[in-house]
Amino acid sequence: MSLLKRLEAQKNVEPTGAEKAKPANTFKTDPYQNLKVRIHKRLVDEMSITENKKVLEEAVARIANLVMDEEAVPVPKTERARVIAELVDEVLGYGPIDPLLKDESISEVMVNSPSQVYVERKGKLVLSDIQFRDDAHIMHVIEKIVAPLGRRIDESSPMVDARLPDGSRVNAIIPPLALKGPCITIRKFAKDPLTVNDLVNFGTLTKDMGEFLRACVEGKLNIVVSGGTGSGKTTTLNVLSSFIPADERIVTIEDAAEIQLRQDHVVTLETRSPNIEGKGAIAMRDLVRNSLRMRPDRIVVGEVRSGEALDMLQAMNTGHDGSLTTGHANTPRDMLSRLETMVLMAGMDLPVRAIREQIASAVDLIVQQSRLRDGSRKITHLTEVQGMEGDVVTLQDIYIFEPTGKDEQGKITGRLKPTGIRPKFIEKLSANGINVPNEIFWVK
Repeated sequence: MSLLKRLEAQKNVEPTGAEKAKPANTFKTDPYQNLKVRIHKRLVDEMSITENKKVLEEAVARIANLVMDEEAVPVPKTERARVIAELVDEVLGYGPIDPLLKDESISEVMVNSPSQVYVERKGKLVLSDIQFRDDAHIMHVIEKIVAPLGRRIDESSPMVDARLPDGSRVNAIIPPLALKGPCITIRKFAKDPLTVNDLVNFGTLTKDMGEFLRACVEGKLNIVVSGGTGSGKTTTLNVLSSFIPADERIVTIEDAAEIQLRQDHVVTLETRSPNIEGKGAIAMRDLVRNSLRMRPDRIVVGEVRSGEALDMLQAMNTGHDGSLTTGHANTPRDMLSRLETMVLMAGMDLPVRAIREQIASAVDLIVQQSRLRDGSRKITHLTEVQGMEGDVVTLQDIYIFEPTGKDEQGKITGRLKPTGIRPKFIEKLSANGINVPNEIFWVK
């Protein structure tokens, strides 16, 4: 959708000051609100067709100053600059939250209500001073996000997953499901994808762990990244994916595309929501099955949540080694239980032992990631899936995080250390020409 069309659409939804009754759910009084609405209408009427953002920003400033001068509105110089900046955000960006999206120190933006916008900084949730006019203002921003992607949100379809042009992940939910009004949650992505060195510097893993994970990916092990919400699973998946050799064909499958790969030979697939008639939905499972016909060297699934886990395991067991995915679980053992449950959700009447055998033969390594109480994110376990003993899948920790307490700043202290056990899949890595020095498994 062009910027001019967006402006025309906004013209029909913006309040018209005194002509429209003030909504009951308004939390903040802006003395320049009516002025901004009049400037906004003038912008829609006068701005020429152009996609050049700089030209549009200059036009917003020019017309805003013109209207304020014509109406002789007494606006102090500093306030005039703020009014113009907010108009630019409203017209060209995503309204009040636009400055938050541009702030690189913020990793997540959560709009709970017009007067309650939280952000995450350095792993901690903080209430910002940003406010919307009312629920309709939030709905307008949601529409602005989802419309260019061909998604819709209304009472018949009150939830939507989407993404911003920079790849940031967006979830929106509205009444009647959200009882207090429309909610937006935006998981921001760094402009430059994090590297393994960045994770080492953050303390998420050690240099030896990074080299070990690189060897595992290059050696085509099947890896599941497990963790809770906000633990950094997708970031770790991105780092692992960066180790895939550039001469391999990669197929990524996601609900909302957010995996950032720098390799050239990448095919990105994304699920599709049903249309207004409730038809045309393409689920994750459909894409996983289709990807098998696309001659992939690697299949990277953003997150397994349901029956697609069965197709993923079958792909791992039928020659598609080196597959990567993530899942929600608090421990490596919990991740296996979740995989069992998700396979059963596929509707296949399989005995539990058969499912466990599939898992044990398909998955080589579980990378367990956690968000600690101090907001830091760490890989707490690198765990090998060794096989079956009776009806139980056997696991063996290769690296673990051992907490030791807290420092003066309240940060959790501890160390990531090897357990001293050499994994069985080292033989598989050797067969693929990857040699891992024994020293990285020694307890230091």
